[in-house]
This record gives sequence, C-alpha cells and structure tokens, in this order.
Amino acid sequence: MTAMAGVPSSVAASGLGALAVGAVGDYVPHPMHAGERIWAETNCYIDLWVELLHSLGCDPVPAAACAFSADFDGDQWRFLKFEPGDLRRLYGIDVAEMNVWRPVLEHVLEQFGRGRLLTVEVDSYWLPDTAATAYRRSHVKTTIVPAFAEVETRTLRYFHNAGFFELSGDDFDGVFRCGPSAPASAAGELDDHLPPYVELVRLDGGVRPDDAALREVAVSLAHEHLSRRPLDNPVARLGEAVRRELPALAGHDLEWFHAYAFGVFRQCGATAELAASFVEWLERHAGTHFGSASDDLRHVAAAMKSLQFQVSRAARGRAVDIDETLDGAVRAWHSAMRTLVAWHDR
Repeated sequence: MTAMAGVPSSVAASGLGALAVGAVGDYVPHPMHAGERIWAETNCYIDLWVELLHSLGCDPVPAAACAFSADFDGDQWRFLKFEPGDLRRLYGIDVAEMNVWRPVLEHVLEQFGRGRLLTVEVDSYWLPDTAATAYRRSHVKTTIVPAFAEVETRTLRYFHNAGFFELSGDDFDGVFRCGPSAPASAAGELDDHLPPYVELVRLDGGVRPDDAALREVAVSLAHEHLSRRPLDNPVARLGEAVRRELPALAGHDLEWFHAYAFGVFRQCGATAELAASFVEWLERHAGTHFGSASDDLRHVAAAMKSLQFQVSRAARGRAVDIDETLDGAVRAWHSAMRTLVAWHDR
C-alpha cells in the first residue's frame, strides 16, 4: 500500500516519542487496571485516558475528581469522562474537539508530526483486542488513541480500554476506512458515513504542575466537583429505576440486557470505585482523612457488581430479590457523601 494522498512520505510512518510505551507485548497497564479491582474497566474513554496519562508519566488518579459530581440521568448512570478543564489544570494537557475535514488517518499523521495526539471514535468490529466481544462480530462504537501508524505496512499501535495494542492489514483499513479493504469508498477518500468524533490532544498546552501544585489543584477540583454534586442520592434514584424496570426485563434479549447493565450497573459501580481511589489519593498526598468514605464507595462498587448478576437472572425469567443489595448501596453512597460534604463545607 502506498502513502495516501495528502500524507507526506516523511510522516507515512509516525508516532509520538513522548509516550513511554515500548513494545506492545511489554506494556504494563496502570495499577487502576489491576485484576484485583472490582471493576477492571470503567468505560472506553476513562480507561484509555488512564493509560495515556500513565504513559506520559502522569498520575491519572487526580483526574478522578470528576466522580464526585456523577449523577443518575433517569435511564443511565452518567458516562463519566475526565473533563478537559481538569486535564488542563492537572497536567497542562489541552483537549478540544477536532474538525474532521479530511480522512482521519491524515489528521493522525499530521498531528503526530506536530507532537500531538487524537482521540478517535472507531468501530470495535476492527479492533482485535475486543476478540472476546465485538471483533468481527458486531459494530460497537468506542474510542482509541493512536500512538503509532505506518501506512506502508498498514500497522497501527493504539490505546484502548485498559491496554496498548496493535492491529494491521484489513483492520487498519477498517478503522480508518481507507485502502483496499475499506468498508466503503475508494482508498483515502471520505465516504458517505458521518465522520467520527475526534479530539485533538495538545501536550504543549501549558506547564505541568509539580507535586505540590498538583496536590493543590486536586484538592481544588475535589471541592468544585462536590459543589456540583446532586443534592439528593443518585444511587437511590437508580434503585427506583431498576425496580420499575425489573418486571419487564424478561421480555428483552441478552444483547439488550448487556447494554442496560453497562449503562447502569457498570457505570455506577466503576464511578464509585474511581471515587474511592481518588479519596485514598487525597489521604496519601493531601493530608486529609475521610474515615470510612473509601470503604463505603467500594461497597457501592461491589453492590453494583452483585446487582448486575442478580438482574441478569431476572432477565432469564428467574425470581430475584434485589432490595437488600440496593438498600445497602444507597446507604453506603449516603455515608460516603456525608463525610466528603462535611470536609467540603469546613
């Protein structure tokens, strides 16, 4: 495969040297993705940012301050993201939506040459790291960060979920919708599908704070997110919604249940566990003490995992009693937030 039109040969094979990743097989994920966690993965956006920050030599845990302002939106637990303003203040990284006006691969290579990265919305159908779920089976939206691309060999190394991976050949064509195996249109041309959502990640957007300044920013963000928290208990509202939905679950197929569980139980549980990690970080680095708050938040995380299994049985037509699990999660969230708000109000 020759270099695409518009891609200078000097950047037809390019990556970002600022990333300390090495070979794909040697990559060691951040401890937040260690196997002993209740939720090994959160969502595609948070997870890739954890690994991207880790590879840039940044501690990603302070960015989890956003978990303090999480909410239940009625039919889903809010899809948590590390917020652009938080990333700028914590790490000097600037993130903004990119105008995709030419093939995405050209943008990726162009920005590599400028010392920048892109987050790119792609189809999991072409990602071999999703072999256990979507790869060559189903079309599922997800987000990756390309770290190296070589046009000639059709090779891409990228961050996705909790790791660092490589794809090539037809998968390269599919991800970028280019080349001889592209799903539509001629090589290197935009087809009639909607362009993906892409963000430009500028690593030269500011000065990265030193450890003392990082602590100050993290504490400030904790207060800001607590000031934006729901004034009631969002886990209680989640429980009410699940109870209403429970009788109808048996009428849906397994695919529907997995989507439901991801949007409700996994997002709530993973958010609670992220919040617990951030609380513990504050205790270690900022000299604060939150009593049982981190344990309470992990109780919520574990309860959501239990609820996912219980409700899956209900979806198969079995009788289940979820009240004890739900009520325990509601009490634990209330206890954790009461402690955090008391600190916030001092």
